[in-house]
Amino acid sequence: MYEVQKSVEFSAAHALRDYEGPCARNHGHNYRVEIAVRGDTLDRQKLLIDFAELDRILAPLVARVDHQNLNEIPPFDRVNPTAEAIAEWFYRGMVESVAKATEGRARLAAVRLWETPDSWVVYSEG
Repeated sequence: MYEVQKSVEFSAAHALRDYEGPCARNHGHNYRVEIAVRGDTLDRQKLLIDFAELDRILAPLVARVDHQNLNEIPPFDRVNPTAEAIAEWFYRGMVESVAKATEGRARLAAVRLWETPDSWVVYSEG
C-alpha cells in the first residue's frame, strides 16, 4: 500500500453558531489542509499520483475559502463552519477528482484540517 500526502495553507475567518465562548465571535485562523491518497498500484511512471496533480485538485477548493469569512460562503452560510465540517467539505470536493486522476488505482483516504498548530481534525470514509 502506498500513501501520498500533500498539504496547503490558507487563512480564513469564521464564527461558530450556537456556541458559547469566544469562538462565537468572528475570528481567524491560519489553516492547513492535508490530504492523503492511498492505493496499491502505481502507474507506468511509478507514481500513485503526481504531487502537481494534487495541487491542481486542491487549488480551486482552497481558492474558495482563502481569505474569506466562511460564514458568508456556501455551504457554510448554512452549515456551522466547524473544523469537522470544513474537513468534510474538502473531502467531498476532492474524492471524485482523485479517483478520476488515478484512473481508479487510488482513493482519497483522509483529509486532516489543522485549525491551530496543535489542534486538528481528520475526516475519512471507512
